[in-house]
Amino acid sequence: MRLGTRITRVRRNDDGIITDVMFENGNTCSFNYAVLMAKQGNLEGYNVVRGKNGGEYLSADPNNPDMEDLDDIPRFR
Repeated sequence: MRLGTRITRVRRNDDGIITDVMFENGNTCSFNYAVLMAKQGNLEGYNVVRGKNGGEYLSADPNNPDMEDLDDIPRFR
């Protein structure tokens, strides 16, 4: 199944942590799977970055002015 390549919405848990993402075509996947997609070069506009705690997260590609930081993307339920 083709999930999509551009993230348009995010889902957060009660602690405010992003758990899932939604793509432009309406498909969704877990945040961890989106990180894997980015590592494989299958996610438009995001790079995988390692945080101070050792966890991996997605960062908007600074060379792509059309991409928004995930914190700025609308939520979905």
